Amino acid sequence: MLLLALDTATPAVTVALHDGTDVIASSTQVDARRHGELLLPAVDRLLTEAGRTLDAVTAIVVGIGPGPYTGLRVGLMTADTFGLALGVPVHGVCTLDGLAHAADLAGPFVVATDARRKEVYWARYDDSRTRVSDPAVDRPADIAERVAGLPAVGAGALLYPDTFPDVHEPAHVSAAALASLAAERLARGEELPAPRPLYLRRPDAQVPKNYKVVTPK
Repeated sequence: MLLLALDTATPAVTVALHDGTDVIASSTQVDARRHGELLLPAVDRLLTEAGRTLDAVTAIVVGIGPGPYTGLRVGLMTADTFGLALGVPVHGVCTLDGLAHAADLAGPFVVATDARRKEVYWARYDDSRTRVSDPAVDRPADIAERVAGLPAVGAGALLYPDTFPDVHEPAHVSAAALASLAAERLARGEELPAPRPLYLRRPDAQVPKNYKVVTPK
């Protein structure tokens, strides 16, 4: 097995290789504006460092969000393209699950990433491998009672200390955590989600209302 994992659902552009037992190489760069520029060079660099070739990859793992439309689709389209070109399966993993897995906290906690618009993408976990609520997008103040007293993980939590006063690392997801979690689930024979985006809301860029068509009929 050689899993190629990647995620662009957050400001982190993160890539990892996993041989079914351990992560053998990983890279994370935080730059919310350069997902498209950074992702493919990171994959190429990682394969070179690990002494592997792309055709040795047996499956792709991709973070499916939730995340902003523009960044998230970079990773998903890249994963789909690799899967088609190599003829290998493409597995999705919730980005929030990757953060929870990397945190490895013992008790109940919350993962929250920045959703912009003064909102967070979030979910609640019983432990680092067990999510107990569906991913959601909300204003922190609106969920304050539901997350009161719980430790939190993620850059979204760091932005709103009134709602999330007890924040733990990591701030951003790592593809290494996604790959490890996917490898565990695949080894148990679990079916992973399809590589389809968890947007949770419409994209920021929309056609203006009362848009006037000026092309000839």
